[in-house]
Order: sequence, then structure tokens, then C-alpha cells
Amino acid sequence: MVKKSDATFVRAGVEIRLEPGWKTYWRYPGDSGVPPTFDFAGSANVKSATVRWPAPEQFSDGAGEHSIGYAGDVILPLKVTPADASQPSTLHVKLNYAVCGTLCVPAQATLQLALTGQSADDAILQKADRLVPKRVALGVDPGNGLMIRSVQLASVGGKNRVFVDVIAASGAPVSLFAEGPTPEWALPLPEPDGPADGPDRRFAFDLDGLPPGAHAKGATLILTAVSGDAAIEVPAHLD
Repeated sequence: MVKKSDATFVRAGVEIRLEPGWKTYWRYPGDSGVPPTFDFAGSANVKSATVRWPAPEQFSDGAGEHSIGYAGDVILPLKVTPADASQPSTLHVKLNYAVCGTLCVPAQATLQLALTGQSADDAILQKADRLVPKRVALGVDPGNGLMIRSVQLASVGGKNRVFVDVIAASGAPVSLFAEGPTPEWALPLPEPDGPADGPDRRFAFDLDGLPPGAHAKGATLILTAVSGDAAIEVPAHLD
């Protein structure tokens, strides 16, 4: 599916359809799982193609740990920039991913799409784009009732521990996901650290899973908060 957005880029999307009870993974899959990978080699007149990730959810991996991803069908929006906007483009996508029910199964798809700017999927792509978390700065409320107010790095029991204060609607469930500066970081899932029914929520996690030679202080984490239809993505510098 494809939609012409303006003279500089084109919106497209890759849809993964899953049978009931099956799941697939986010860009950071959590304790276990395989993130989807995209290869756009072979595309014609494409300068760049960026994957935009809808807000994920947390689910059990069946082995006592948790994964991050999508249950049911999902559309991963793409932002495609042509090398020459006056000429037609063809997007070639090789997608490797995994789907999990009782067992996990690797999957692969090879797709090709002419980016003509004509599509009957405009409404579908707009809806998929709205599910992508809004990128905002620390302490900024984007107007959807969700905000990451502060992030603190502290030493607790000889370990580096991160505390994240989130503002959300009273009584609304909130999930928080943490990613490191590079894919080599394997951070644990933040856990609630205090009452979960008021507007002020606190999450905490040990700063484990750093690659060799990496340092916590000075690193920038990406924190994604999800509460109902509201989702934000916040870069957070660890002082």
C-alpha cells in the first residue's frame, strides 16, 4: 500500500497479518524474540526508506519472561524519500521476521511496489501513522494526557538503577519500554515502582545488558510510554 504525501516523500506500509493467538515483534523484542529486519536493496529511485513503528504491547513469552510486540494484524508505516521526486520510484523490500503462537516460526517476505502516488489505502495509512508514538522532549506534554516528567540515574545496592516518572490519566494502564543508544544494549523491561492508580506513576529498572565498554552515565536512552490510544517516545540523557 502506498500514499503520495508531498513532493519530498511518499508514505507506504507493510502489513503483517496474523492468525488469532499469534504475535510478532517490535524493533526491540524484550527478553526474547526476533525483531523484524528490512532490506531495501534493489529499490529504484529511492534515496531512503524509514520504518515507523506503531506503539507495541508487552506479552508473556511462555517461558516466564516477557516480549514486546504486536498481537493481531499490524501495519508498519514506511516513509520513503525518492532520489528524484519528479521521477517514478519502485520500492523493493525483503522482510525477515518471526511469528509466535505456541512455538516461534521464522518468516520472510519479498515485496515490490511501484510508488505512483495513487492509492485507495489513504485512510488505512493515516490510521497506522496515528498509532506511531509521538516524539517529544522530556517533560513535554504533547496534548494526549501522557508525559514522561523526569528520568534519574541512581546507585542502589551497588547497581545503577533508572527511575522514570510518568504522568497519565488516573486509573489508566501504562506500559513503559526502554531502549539503549544502539541495538547492542539489552535493557530489561521497566517495572512499576509505586501506586498505579493515580496520575503520577514511577517505573524503575536496573541498568543491565550494556555492551562491553559502554557506560551508563552520559548515554541517551529512548523511552516509549503507552497508555490506551496515547503513546510517546522520549530521548532521555542519563546525567
